[in-house]
Amino acid sequence: MPEEDPQAARSAYYCSINWGKQTLMLDLQAPENQAIAHQLVQEAHIVISNFKPRAAQRMRMDYAFLKTLNPSIIFGQITGFGEDDDTSAFDVVLQAEAGFLYMTGEPGRDPVKMPVALIDILAAHQLKAGLLIALLHLYKTGNGSYITVSLFEAAIASLANQATNWLMAGHIPQRIGTQHPNIAPYGDMLDTKDHKPIVLAVGTERQFENLCNALNISLKEDFFSNAYRVHHRVALLQLLQPIFLQYDKDDILARLRKAGVPAAAIRTMPEVFEHPTAQKMILEATLPDGQVSKCVKTVAFTMK
Repeated sequence: MPEEDPQAARSAYYCSINWGKQTLMLDLQAPENQAIAHQLVQEAHIVISNFKPRAAQRMRMDYAFLKTLNPSIIFGQITGFGEDDDTSAFDVVLQAEAGFLYMTGEPGRDPVKMPVALIDILAAHQLKAGLLIALLHLYKTGNGSYITVSLFEAAIASLANQATNWLMAGHIPQRIGTQHPNIAPYGDMLDTKDHKPIVLAVGTERQFENLCNALNISLKEDFFSNAYRVHHRVALLQLLQPIFLQYDKDDILARLRKAGVPAAAIRTMPEVFEHPTAQKMILEATLPDGQVSKCVKTVAFTMK
């Protein structure tokens, strides 16, 4: 990033994905380094790999070989497009192949990539679920497992209602910005008096009624159902926008939240981390060279 010190030993990107990890750099083309890795495998419960299948076999780091060293090993394999496909896979490629890129952006404009490597993250969560089940299986039986997840399948599994819109209704999802294809006003943005955009997430008839009551407007009879609001979304927004321009951001958000209407201001990253909960998610450490590392927790649940 332009703001980073180019002389820093570790980049912000590196810190974001390597919190708490111990790193051992090995050239696994060399037999002596393979021996070091194999010794670690004999002592491990889980091995996670994103080597291409043929490369893993060549370096004797594939599951078939490693389980001869440790029969109870749990081997987690991430691939791009499946075990039989060595095609290189990067997140933006998967966003394109799985339809996300086509759907993301504004009408009449070019597709827009999601600003984080979301397919990578989705695949990691799929793999995590498989590894947890494998650990339970190991505990019950003493047997190891081979868990494989492809980025492509993880992406397809996450298409949710957009896939169903095509599979059941024959509708090809189009770029509609932040709007929801089946609900209105949901994802619709409206400007306030102080030029701060507000996004609405009105998902039920009761919430739409609460929206009308909070703003002292009578639209419920004219826009009587969600289906009608979706079909006449432009007209609805044209009526709502002048109302929103009468209020500052904080004023209208207070009104909407008091009425039980889901809505939010669109926050910048500094504004996100003003929130007390976001503050609690920050991990901070001083590295051996004195550099301060900051990243966010990747575990968001608590167990009581």
